[in-house]
Amino acid sequence: MKAAPVEGQQETRQYKVLPILFAMLLSGFIGLFGETALNVALTPLMGLLEVGPTTIQWLTTAYLLVLGILVPVSGLMLQWFTTRQLFTTSLIFSIAGTFVAALAPSFEVLLAARVLQAAGTALLLPLMFNTMLVIFPVEKRGSAMGFIGLVIMFAPAVGPSISGLILQNLSWHWIFWTSLPFFIISLICGLLFLPNISTLTKPKIDVLSIILSTLGFGGIVYGFSSTGGHGETGGGWSSPVVIAALLIGGLSLLVFSIRQLRMKEPMMDLRAFKYPMFTIGLILIFFCMMMLLSSMLVLPMYLQQGLAVTALTAGLVLLPGSLLNGFLSPVMGRLFDKFGPRWLVIGGLVVVAAVLLMYTGINPETPLGMITALHLFMMIGISMIMMPAQTNGLNQLPPEYYPDGTAIMNTLQQVSGAIGTAVAVSILSAGQLRYLNSVANPDLPEHQLAGFTAGVQDAFVFALVLAIAGLVISFFVKRVPVGRQAGPQGPTHH
Repeated sequence: MKAAPVEGQQETRQYKVLPILFAMLLSGFIGLFGETALNVALTPLMGLLEVGPTTIQWLTTAYLLVLGILVPVSGLMLQWFTTRQLFTTSLIFSIAGTFVAALAPSFEVLLAARVLQAAGTALLLPLMFNTMLVIFPVEKRGSAMGFIGLVIMFAPAVGPSISGLILQNLSWHWIFWTSLPFFIISLICGLLFLPNISTLTKPKIDVLSIILSTLGFGGIVYGFSSTGGHGETGGGWSSPVVIAALLIGGLSLLVFSIRQLRMKEPMMDLRAFKYPMFTIGLILIFFCMMMLLSSMLVLPMYLQQGLAVTALTAGLVLLPGSLLNGFLSPVMGRLFDKFGPRWLVIGGLVVVAAVLLMYTGINPETPLGMITALHLFMMIGISMIMMPAQTNGLNQLPPEYYPDGTAIMNTLQQVSGAIGTAVAVSILSAGQLRYLNSVANPDLPEHQLAGFTAGVQDAFVFALVLAIAGLVISFFVKRVPVGRQAGPQGPTHH
């Protein structure tokens, strides 16, 4: 699948970059904020909407599922519809979903609203990446991608803190009412300033590829999301539903991949993998998102259940790290433009591995200040890895591969989130069970707490193994010479 090469670098100067950046980043931020904003509200919502833990979990699972299904198709959409058409459609979905959610009287209506919201975010994310790759010259791209990093990392991270504050003072509906005006502002700004920036090639639509992609990515995301047990009734990894979903997903992806490589105009061009820095960047991002999202799930759980703090306190403990990560992303972008990715990525993985090593010893005596400080360092490390690995990888692709590269990268980020959290929860549960089976009176509160602590420590060991694997891979990272696509060869100049 090939898009005609986008306009040359000389035209880059003519874009009204700031308003375009503002419209894209604001809508992306609010969209991704919605991905995690409901997490702290799930427990009270069970009582208010009269549903069980298995059912309420669907508000998160359905959101991830829609992203997992729609994002892979986005590469195709970017070549069939203009930038303005896609941006407007994604914002209309987001506004409609947010409005319906704010008024939702029942669980079913809220779930439908979440699906609409996810459709909006799924269309917007790849469009945001693709637009940045086109409107910024290569030597400024690190800074631009740094701002995208700010949105992608920062929004889901602050979601629980902000919604915790809202829930302290207002009803859960206000999580959505507060988002609505920002979407409307983004839409107006986009309609005023966003031009059509890519050339449409309208490649042939292969229905079988779309079906295989939907079954493949949908099956994997659903299978892994369901292993966390969907509340008390889930069967974990041995559940027939989980096994079936993962099998169907895995086989569909295999057939999908073979088909894409044999087609003249594939839906998602997997030949992007022949660019080694793109592939290495992708693996690093996959590991990074798994580490980040598994620890973002396990830490608040431990703070609330192990250290008995409120949801708001748990959100506030993690807020400094999340804020710092957001602010550092553009800084890392500038450092990347100047020095390249290699030492940033290696340094970041060393920091993350050191923090995770400390987390494997977490216990009820660990002071909150220590947890806040460790989380702060972890977020510094993550910001050193994500943006440089991502930008360096995409920089190696020729412009006609941008829609495919961004689609592959965004898809794998969604899939890695589902896998990371599922595996972390499973390891946590298994560790807890193993401990409780080894003591005489497992029902005693102190044994319950010790068991939970053992499970949490095991989950951090899993994240540590990922960090060490990532560190080994990071030594193969090389700066991509960017003279071939656009911009000067050799040292960049500002």
